[in-house]
Amino acid sequence: MPETAPWEYTLHIPNDPRAVTVSRRTLRLILTMHGLIRLVDTAELLATELVSNAVRHTKEPAALRVRYAAGVLRIGAWDADPEPLHPPGEFEVLAEDGRGLALVRACADLWGWQPLSRRGKRGKYVWCELAAA
Repeated sequence: MPETAPWEYTLHIPNDPRAVTVSRRTLRLILTMHGLIRLVDTAELLATELVSNAVRHTKEPAALRVRYAAGVLRIGAWDADPEPLHPPGEFEVLAEDGRGLALVRACADLWGWQPLSRRGKRGKYVWCELAAA
């Protein structure tokens, strides 16, 4: 049974492709320890896409944030690129590259992004939510 008290974790990650695997495995451990094992597969997919974008599109460190409150799991990635996201169009979903946001849009209950500053640097925070119930 998942815990009802809210909790939050933040994993600061270097700009390194291996950070995607570390983030995914850390997320699996967090969700397992909090009794949310049924969300692991979808949450891992979503986190992989968000962290991959953060690592691929910037040269700076990034962060993965996982928060649970009121029966909702929120997964987010911060990166140092302040450029707005361009949600995938109908034909971009069939492309060889750049399908990550289409997967997020298809698998998450809700998703979005916002410009954000962190330690004096501009960037953005891309997030998605999954209902635990």
